[in-house]
Amino acid sequence: RCVEVFYIYFRAGRVEEPYVSITKKRQMPKDGYSEEIEKEVGQAEGKLCTHRSAFSRASVIQAFLGSAPQLTLQLYICVLQQEITAARSIFMILSLLSIVYGALRCNILAIKIKYDDYDVSVKPAAYLCIFMWRSFEIATRVTVLVLFSSVLQIWILPVVLLNFFGFFFYPWILFWQSKSPFPENIEKALSRVGTTIVLCLLTFLYAGINMFCWSAVQVKLNDPDLINKSQNWYRLTVYYMLRFIENAFLLLMWYIYKTDIYLYVCAPLLVLQLLIGYCMAVLFMLVFYQFCHPCKKLFSSNVSEGLLSCFKFLCFICKPPKSTVLMDKAEVKSPENTDEAWSSNKTIDSQKWNPHQSVSSNA
Repeated sequence: RCVEVFYIYFRAGRVEEPYVSITKKRQMPKDGYSEEIEKEVGQAEGKLCTHRSAFSRASVIQAFLGSAPQLTLQLYICVLQQEITAARSIFMILSLLSIVYGALRCNILAIKIKYDDYDVSVKPAAYLCIFMWRSFEIATRVTVLVLFSSVLQIWILPVVLLNFFGFFFYPWILFWQSKSPFPENIEKALSRVGTTIVLCLLTFLYAGINMFCWSAVQVKLNDPDLINKSQNWYRLTVYYMLRFIENAFLLLMWYIYKTDIYLYVCAPLLVLQLLIGYCMAVLFMLVFYQFCHPCKKLFSSNVSEGLLSCFKFLCFICKPPKSTVLMDKAEVKSPENTDEAWSSNKTIDSQKWNPHQSVSSNA
């Protein structure tokens, strides 16, 4: 692909192309109106766009199936040996940048796939927010996994397997619940077995991404494009809440079972820094979706409305039912009512037993 890209790039414009294709894109709505723009795309430009999309997808695959395990392994070795060499630090920084770049490309791909009908232009502020968001999220996640595995080597295996297989089977479970027919239009040359292998590889990559960070591209097997194009704030909220709880639990286990290699490490401060780092990732994510997303005008609901609805839902769950409140009020008022009833009965009895006194009082 690289050789073909350079060949097409240097030959572009020298020979007149026999035909061009016309693409139609809509602009972002301004004052409620959206204009449609037609653009001529030549063969060379179309092939370059195809190769660029392929490079973006390859960077995502390389980041989460290559650089992410490599970074985790290198950091684990540094922790056990209590030494960070210059060469190893350089390789870890490159691996981290590779993962962050792959996650950034994943975000951009998700935006372009979901809003394919619009002319999307991503501003530098959006790139900066995504970079900070993914850097904090991936760095804290890798550090938490390494710390936990350094003290509980056996228990890291069920944690990894539970995460991986949970995200691997999640799209398949949704597909089986939808009772949709098996997708046959992925590639005409593929058989049913080949299509199954391709879908398994896709969900394998999806699980690998979600092991370390939130996958902006959500797999939906019953969709013709295999991508969920709706913006589900609840799924995003549930993911980050569960991931924060998991990180906090793994850090707690590390704090309880830490060995002598962490003798000169301030464990409470390190735990606090990692939790704050993950909260910083969530903060940059909220800033991106609220202010810097290139298609925020197309959202049916923004982040603030989603957070407000989540808070209302949590308050509704935590609020006791009305029947319990009424019972409590009844129990509180019951002593007063009994006293009043006792006093009223006493006056009635006194009136019954002292008729002369009641007559004189009436007189």
